[in-house]
Amino acid sequence: MIKKLSKYIKQYKKDSILTPIFVIFEVVMEVLIPYLMARIIDVGIQNGDLNYIFKIGAILVVSAFLSLTFGMLSGRYAAKASAGFAKNLRQGMFYNIQNYSFTNIDKFSTSSLVTRLTTDVTNVQMAFQMIIRILVRAPIMLIFALIMAFSINSNLAWIFVVTMPILAVALFFISTKAHPYFEKVFKKYDGLNRVVGENLNAIRVVKAYNREEHEEKKFGNVNDKVYELFKKAEKIVAFNSPAMQLTIYTCILLISWIGAKLIVGGSMQTGELSSIITYAWQILSSLMMISFVFVMVIIAESSAERIIEVLDEESTIKNKENPVMKVKDGSIKFENVSFQYDDAKAEDELPLEDINIDIKSGETIGIIGATGSSKSTIVNLIPRLYDVTEGSIKVGRSRC
Repeated sequence: MIKKLSKYIKQYKKDSILTPIFVIFEVVMEVLIPYLMARIIDVGIQNGDLNYIFKIGAILVVSAFLSLTFGMLSGRYAAKASAGFAKNLRQGMFYNIQNYSFTNIDKFSTSSLVTRLTTDVTNVQMAFQMIIRILVRAPIMLIFALIMAFSINSNLAWIFVVTMPILAVALFFISTKAHPYFEKVFKKYDGLNRVVGENLNAIRVVKAYNREEHEEKKFGNVNDKVYELFKKAEKIVAFNSPAMQLTIYTCILLISWIGAKLIVGGSMQTGELSSIITYAWQILSSLMMISFVFVMVIIAESSAERIIEVLDEESTIKNKENPVMKVKDGSIKFENVSFQYDDAKAEDELPLEDINIDIKSGETIGIIGATGSSKSTIVNLIPRLYDVTEGSIKVGRSRC
């Protein structure tokens, strides 16, 4: 799936590569800042050395400015890459849909194709932007902050090693439980779009036959189903924030408690404790960012699967070798034509059975019948929007 989607990055590969590069530079600067602050407190202020304070302070200001610059550049390139990826994805889907027969469209439904071109692509776009930026930033920040924390005080740094696996298990549990609900909710989105589309397309009929209450009830039913599924999914995802907060504040309390004892014992300085707490926020906020990305990826995974289905679908109508692309005249001839929709059951009656029509070039005929008598189906067979089940149709004396 990832391999198929990555083909649509195309001309935005450069932006997709530059984004994580600038993110790495941004992280390096951010990790360096707490260390410089600790040096100012423990060396400059402790010894009253103004020259040292100004020197390290200047480096601190430059690091903060570089961090801001790299952050802006990474955001710019991430936005460009994700928007371009979504553009190519929609274009690829739209071009493939143009080759669909009515049978393919019936398989997905028009409302489902609209949802896949809009909501699903937007979800994948957001996930892609988070992956190339946040999902690169968070692990690197986590690793660098852990290295700096161990270099300052390994006793306190072990607190992170103990708490992170517990949080990882909680996040995995949340993601596995929430994913099935998001898969269901997008299918209900298709139904919601279908109901709205039907109502808008037939608004005159609805008003003419006084069917407003029926349409409102039908919309309410499908809308309630979407609401219920989203509510169940969000209830599970809502545990993400409490789990993160519990882990973060537990770590801060343990670091403050143990760190205070180490300072009193003389084995640790105040600036080091301050920097350790800052690294704790960086480490745990990185985990929080990873959890947010996981939630978005859970949503986008369902959308990506639906997009791949559209891209992989092949038209059910195939041309024979050396097809006739031009007709000599406008004559149309149905020879023992029968037709059955693909989704119909074998025992169902055929919409069209053993139809024979001969229309000479220049002639006009009228087809009369009640609603549902397959008048539109006959017309759709002529340009091969559907293929016949049995028999043949000749257009301009050429078989199709």
